[in-house]
Amino acid sequence: MKKAILWSFSTLLFLSITGCKKVNELTVFDLQYEAEVLIPSSINQGLPLAVNTPDIQTNSSTRFENNDTRKDLIQEIKLTELNLYIENPPSQNFDFLKSVEIYINASGLNSQLVAYRNDIPDGQGQQLSLFTTDADLQEYIKKDEFYLEVEVVTDQLITQSVRIKALSNFRVDAKILGI
Repeated sequence: MKKAILWSFSTLLFLSITGCKKVNELTVFDLQYEAEVLIPSSINQGLPLAVNTPDIQTNSSTRFENNDTRKDLIQEIKLTELNLYIENPPSQNFDFLKSVEIYINASGLNSQLVAYRNDIPDGQGQQLSLFTTDADLQEYIKKDEFYLEVEVVTDQLITQSVRIKALSNFRVDAKILGI
């Protein structure tokens, strides 16, 4: 009898833990955004330069609705990945960069560091993965639009403007239908 009760309790405990994990998986989804950055030619090496991206439309209400949630049910949004890709000139690579910091900005909110990379070694090629911070960015993504401020320090003189695509992935943790 005691074994049956212990086994039943253990099974119930296991199922409740597993079930909570499954529900939690349903409340987490990703949002991807793309932005373009133009680093002008003839910048002085070793000096910081800040460049803003054009505004990025979040379409957050629609995106949240597509994932069965609403802005008021969002618990947390974090940047989990930010990668940079050189688009033009085709022969350019990231050897010209010494460091890069990316800040998120939105109307009425303070600028927030979201990704960075320091002491960038040569040989990165045309793709550069950045380290992300642990900041909760829900207030930025809930806005209609945001933009990125990219601060770079170069260690080489660049003779042509460099067009870079920034691809970001935000992890959203929300209550689905109020669960």
